[in-house]
Amino acid sequence: MKFGVLQFFSWQKARVALPTVYERALDRVRIMDRTGYDAVWLAEHHFSTYSVCPSVHLMGMHVAGMTENLRIGTGVSLAALYHPTRLAEEVALLDVLSGGRVNWGAGRGFDAKEFEVFGVPRDESYARFREHVDIVLRAWRDERLDYDGQFHCLRDVEVLPKPLQQPHPPVWIASSSPEAIDWSARQGHAILMDPHAPHAELGQKYRSYRRGLEEHGHRHARDTPMARLVAIGRTDAEGEEIARAGARWTVGSYASPKTHSTGGTPNVVHARDPVQRYVDEIIVHGSAPRVIEELRRLEEELPLDYLLAAPLSHESFLRLTDEVIPALG
Repeated sequence: MKFGVLQFFSWQKARVALPTVYERALDRVRIMDRTGYDAVWLAEHHFSTYSVCPSVHLMGMHVAGMTENLRIGTGVSLAALYHPTRLAEEVALLDVLSGGRVNWGAGRGFDAKEFEVFGVPRDESYARFREHVDIVLRAWRDERLDYDGQFHCLRDVEVLPKPLQQPHPPVWIASSSPEAIDWSARQGHAILMDPHAPHAELGQKYRSYRRGLEEHGHRHARDTPMARLVAIGRTDAEGEEIARAGARWTVGSYASPKTHSTGGTPNVVHARDPVQRYVDEIIVHGSAPRVIEELRRLEEELPLDYLLAAPLSHESFLRLTDEVIPALG
């Protein structure tokens, strides 16, 4: 099993100053660089205290300067919100200056406020996202770019720099809805799987993706990072309490249906208590021995070959690093 961290920059204003959020996250990155993690995947969000990191490319450059071994993933670049040539330039520059350590993760996004503020009509967001991904990949592969699309017409554009990794950095597409999973499979893209689906649902989505790859003649040649919220305490009860507190924050600051556009919404709106649903079906929680047992089960059932952990506390991260990963790696 490989291990990465889906790094959010959540800010509970009443508790700490915002610079402290960044300092703690970067302390984790330093630990990850020397303890065998594959990558840190930086989460891009806008206009929300759920994660105050509006530029994963700028943050990625800071991470590159303080690490030597860790790969730098975008988890994700919200591609529908960028001009695609600017996006291609920024990610390629990060790849060059990091010594070829970029994992490019791209996603459409789903937050209605983000689409509204950036002037992206929701009913165009899927089409824009897919066109932008296509343009980025062509900008990296082609010496000069010519493109006729629904939203962009480009003539003889030399997009520079080209990435250090050739023909380009490895690419993953964030895919949570059936439509997104089907499109990624048809295109032969590797995928990132979301932290808000129940374990059983995640397995169903993954099997659907694998079937789609086979039906369209694509080989499955790359890891599939599966994001899981993780809460680890000294005891099972303490781990559950960390999970419950994290679920309350997630539901209150991020998983409210008011923030979501249609089409790619995390599946969080249910008749039952959403906090309890996260605790029962989504968050991996407990003492380190219980979490090890649960991850082994998921490794067999999903199968979970790349854990993209989103720790719900600093203690959870440290216990994951010191106690869980050595038992599973």
